[in-house]
Amino acid sequence: MADFGYVHKLKAGKPGQPIFFVFHGTGGDENQFFTFASELLPEATIVSPRGDVAEHGAARFFKRTGEGVYDMADLARATEKMAGFVKALAAEHGASEVIGLGYSNGANILANVLIEQGVFDKAVLMHPLIPFRPKDNTGLKGRRVLITAGERDPICPAPLTQTLTDYFAGQGTATEVEWHPGGHDIRQNEVAAIGRFLKG
Repeated sequence: MADFGYVHKLKAGKPGQPIFFVFHGTGGDENQFFTFASELLPEATIVSPRGDVAEHGAARFFKRTGEGVYDMADLARATEKMAGFVKALAAEHGASEVIGLGYSNGANILANVLIEQGVFDKAVLMHPLIPFRPKDNTGLKGRRVLITAGERDPICPAPLTQTLTDYFAGQGTATEVEWHPGGHDIRQNEVAAIGRFLKG
């Protein structure tokens, strides 16, 4: 099986169904959301890549120079590479729709691929952190985005989550937000919101 540049897990779905990419958080791997994705969309093709950057042994999708400080050149590299990976597998499987779900660092690479290149029809961004003003992209109009977040998240502060929400809404996406009162943890109301979003 060609890896298209990333070590990944793949479960082929039924013909004419969506392809569903899931992206782990820092220190996770291709197993973190694979079963969860299969339960959410059992007939879809599921793809879960492993980040190709190691930070003190923890897998990530792009480098950073500190907490919340991104290596922008490496983010650009990773975005280009991931967009190619997604497009190649979506074409190979004849996907009816391209869907992404990412948590933390995985949400950040998913968000940046969406911002820069579109590619995804629907995206679930769990606790994303985009600490810069993204470029405008009128091609995002009509796409669907769900952002889930903690009101007291020390890694992804709520004001930056709201700024990202406003950015996507300003590009014409159908944007929803699901908050919980905690921090960087994933809670049941987020999981329920994701299920509703993907069925909607």
